[in-house]
Amino acid sequence: MNRSILGLLAAGALLGTGPCEGPVASELTNGRVVGTWGGENAGLIGDDTSAHVHIACTFGNVAQGIEPGSDGHFDVAGSYVLRAYPVYVGPSLPARFQGSVTGKVLTLSVVVQDTVADTTVTLGPVRLFLGRDPQMGPCPICRTPGERMASKLLTGG
Repeated sequence: MNRSILGLLAAGALLGTGPCEGPVASELTNGRVVGTWGGENAGLIGDDTSAHVHIACTFGNVAQGIEPGSDGHFDVAGSYVLRAYPVYVGPSLPARFQGSVTGKVLTLSVVVQDTVADTTVTLGPVRLFLGRDPQMGPCPICRTPGERMASKLLTGG
């Protein structure tokens, strides 16, 4: 191979491999929950500016980076869809994403204000592990942070 092709291959390896790869697992970055965190029927994909969560066949989004305090705890506002699979019914509801990070283990609960049923729903707590793929069973998971909103609109996930 010539040098320009090798250079392009090396650049591609540094930037990621494709739209379904998601972020590379890493420790807290700039004090934020970044990377893929997976567990049994749950997952979180975070970056510096947002996070996307699945618990069972539901999902939600945080429109900011999750930045735990000095004690490892966090509590951030976001939105959550309780009626997402197998048919997306919606709507997106106000929610609090609460939990803690200890090393490579994240404990997460989501408290959703279900304005449709006029009740509060708590999902979790679930334990997620940095770098582990979410084990979602029959439920799909959005894997690429940049495609979260497009995927939500197109497929409900």
